[in-house]
Amino acid sequence: MKDFIIPEFAPGDDRDMGTPARSGAPVALTIDGIAVIVPEGTSVMRAAMMADVQIPKLCASDNMEAFGSCRLCVVEIEGRRGTPASCTTPVAEGMVVHTQSAKIRKLRKGVMELYISDHPLDCLTCSANGDCELQDTAGQVGLRDVRYAPGDNHFDPSGTGARSQAEARLRGGHDNPQFIPKDNSNPYFTYDPSKCIVCSRCVRACDEVQGTFALTIEGRGFDSRVSAGTSADDFFSSDCVSCGACVQACPTATLQEKSVAELGTPTRSVITTCAYCGVGCSFKAEMNGDQLVRMVPYKHGKANRGHSCVKGRFAYGYAAHQDRILKPMIRERIEDPWREVAWDEALAFAAERMRGIQERHGRRSVGVITSSRCTNEETYLVQKLTRAVFLNNNTDTCARVCHSPTGYGLGKTFGTSAGTQDFDSVEQTDVVLIIGANPTDGHPVFASRLKKRLRQGAKLIVVDPRRTDIVRSAHVEASHHLPLRPGTNVAVISAMAHVIVTEGLMDEAYIRDRCDWDEFQHYAEFIADPRHAPEATETLTGVPAAELRAAARLFATGGNGAVYYGLGVTEHSQGSTTVMAIANLAMLTGNIGRPGVGVNPLRGQNNVQGACDMGSFPHELPGYRHVKMPDVRAIFENAWGVQIDPEPGLRIPNMLDAAVEGTFKGLYCQGEDILQSDPDTHHVAAGLAAMECVIVHDLFLNETANYAHVFLPGSSFLEKDGTFTNAERRINRVRKVMAPRNGYEDWEITQMLANAMGAGWQYTHPSQIMDEIAATTPSFAGVSYERLEELGSVQWPCNEAAPTGTPLMHVDGFQSGRGHFVITEYIPTDERTGPRFPLLLTTGRILSQYNVGAQTRRTENTAWHGQDVLEIHPHDAETRGIRDGDWVRLASRAGETTLMVTLTERVSPGVVYTTFHHPATQANVVTTDFSDWATNCPEYKVTAVQVSPSNGPSDWQERYTAQAERSRRILSAAE
Repeated sequence: MKDFIIPEFAPGDDRDMGTPARSGAPVALTIDGIAVIVPEGTSVMRAAMMADVQIPKLCASDNMEAFGSCRLCVVEIEGRRGTPASCTTPVAEGMVVHTQSAKIRKLRKGVMELYISDHPLDCLTCSANGDCELQDTAGQVGLRDVRYAPGDNHFDPSGTGARSQAEARLRGGHDNPQFIPKDNSNPYFTYDPSKCIVCSRCVRACDEVQGTFALTIEGRGFDSRVSAGTSADDFFSSDCVSCGACVQACPTATLQEKSVAELGTPTRSVITTCAYCGVGCSFKAEMNGDQLVRMVPYKHGKANRGHSCVKGRFAYGYAAHQDRILKPMIRERIEDPWREVAWDEALAFAAERMRGIQERHGRRSVGVITSSRCTNEETYLVQKLTRAVFLNNNTDTCARVCHSPTGYGLGKTFGTSAGTQDFDSVEQTDVVLIIGANPTDGHPVFASRLKKRLRQGAKLIVVDPRRTDIVRSAHVEASHHLPLRPGTNVAVISAMAHVIVTEGLMDEAYIRDRCDWDEFQHYAEFIADPRHAPEATETLTGVPAAELRAAARLFATGGNGAVYYGLGVTEHSQGSTTVMAIANLAMLTGNIGRPGVGVNPLRGQNNVQGACDMGSFPHELPGYRHVKMPDVRAIFENAWGVQIDPEPGLRIPNMLDAAVEGTFKGLYCQGEDILQSDPDTHHVAAGLAAMECVIVHDLFLNETANYAHVFLPGSSFLEKDGTFTNAERRINRVRKVMAPRNGYEDWEITQMLANAMGAGWQYTHPSQIMDEIAATTPSFAGVSYERLEELGSVQWPCNEAAPTGTPLMHVDGFQSGRGHFVITEYIPTDERTGPRFPLLLTTGRILSQYNVGAQTRRTENTAWHGQDVLEIHPHDAETRGIRDGDWVRLASRAGETTLMVTLTERVSPGVVYTTFHHPATQANVVTTDFSDWATNCPEYKVTAVQVSPSNGPSDWQERYTAQAERSRRILSAAE
């Protein structure tokens, strides 16, 4: 007998172990003469795999619970009758298992022969050839022939007894009623029923991994087949969200990526990180040469645990879209057409313009906007460009218009400007409070993990003006939905805190031990005031007092309570106040510092956390240290060899205001489209038009480029090395999958611009930039590419005290020593409804699109969402003579636009909702310049509007479209 003790498996071990891992007391057994020790509850199949004993399987996968239907994994166990399935049989102490007896081999071969008898033998031309588990398993069990004569089957359309579909096509005819043609309706994958073995893996993946429950097995016995909804549905029209879990689970070519059928089976892979939302999913980019064939979620990715959404899984085609600009361009005036030039000429032109502006208007007359879609290293260099080359602090980032209140609010209360938990923490939560977030659309991979926990019994409270999918969907329903009036977040959270304090539900022991007691007493006196009672706030918020009280009691008494929030919290005039109110609520109930609890901002973009970490704000150097602090400036002055301006610079709104006033003249904007994403489009356009040099560094001629003088073509996430930091502070590697189509990675372009202005930077790889970040930023002190290769990823702080990172923050105490309760007075927004504008507009995202749509609009995702649509309650529509599908005029005090309307009870009467993904709509033309009192984060979520019938695009939209077309003219080589 061989002795075998189970080792820890390396992070890169991609073997499918058949069933999920378990934890428990050690159990010793013997498998094929090998002594194995595994945790209690482990299946025999997984134990065998851990001992490197391969048991055939078709229905089993280690990301789903055992099913036991394929009957190929049968084994013999001494002392037990029959041949149990190893996937559903747990190990037992002293168990002796045989996986390769003559009896077992005969059974497996017979089962496989039955499978193959109803499967087309087109293996050489099948798109799964070389990547087919059915094919591999047939070889594993030794199947060399099929004895059954052709009979009833699902694969032969001719009904003539053909054994392959190629043969059936030659014979002709369509006489087989069992044959169903391939479903090509989904833009990204096909469903071929003729190749289905009814293993149910796709159905279970949709249920257990994704949580959509879109698939089922219809029929019984021989008539069983996978169905996406009713008989009238195909995959596109069904509830399928195209996450790809079913495709990944399928062991045959039944569900197959169209890209694999077109480009062939991948031959190599590179592990990298998704460039969409703040979840930060890890993927294997699978390649043929330098051709990307498909993106497959990486099972060892700690943020996504092997799952994905439609964007990360399939919507990567924008990187090769025909709209992509690959050569630098310049022009003297924004009215001129673009002229393609060499890199040297473009950089010299940009440098000369920026130098000239500073000579004429002073060193503070120019600035930069960093990108939340670029890497940490690239963002670090852009803020370094303004501080070390332009010699000012005029740097800002898109976090200004999304999560800047998170940085302020959590910094004031907890001492750090980031979320407290990792995503794994949700598996231990008992009560989830979601406020101002729509995770099923904005952060769908996290939403799947959340829904799984809810199906296990956790309770859910949703605070949102809309009835989002998470409020009620398959096997998930919120215990409480508080449909507040937009702009009243602070009043709702304060009312919840009032109930907790006045009913004595707070965790006094936690507060005394971990928080400032004097501050708590002052806060408790404030929040106990009857004006904060749910009954008093009901007229403000629209939330029934009884429902709010019940929700507050549930959060306070339901066990581990976790708060997840999004832009519906931050993008308000009281965004920072709401963040602090949420922090107060978490401290009040003792829900900080352990698994299953915490305050968790769901970041909107892939590296918005990293952009903040890297010093993109005008008042902070990397690591959230104020630029006024001499000791902090000294660190960077020594590293950079320059003197840093001690005065904070301009925020994005200040830059635009100063441009209109004539004092801000030059901007380098990397990877952001402020003309589409920022509020009050007319004002943004006026600011850009007033500048003497706007440099846009992006993949496409975006809306901001309409006002640019220099265009520097960027590189996609597939074409660069670096790191992203996701919403859980996780630093993930981004790895170059292919050479940059524009010739350079983005960090190289920023370095070339800096050097054109005399900087003399000499980085040769982004790892050197990360080394500089680590040397100057305490929370990144232990981060290096070597450490990331070793551990896969780390969560900051990563330093000498936490060399492997910090999954949970504030475990033994707050970063600031003690938690600080802050008075959160509700102050109504200045944006009020009235006779002219009686409705409230709020905005958000949809699953298939991302941010301003620059990426997703250039993929097949437009099949689901080809234009922005206004949601309106049927009552509001009826009083305005509006029908579903009509064009409507959406007007505010700031501007107007037109778009199509859909009638829905998702929104309450008096509230309308739209997305902002499409520039043809320019939804932000109606949003105002009201903003958060502390951070200037725009108040996107509250705009007083009127909706009225329209005949189509407005005059302004037509003028805007014409101007954009003129601005995008590119001179031909002959010109």
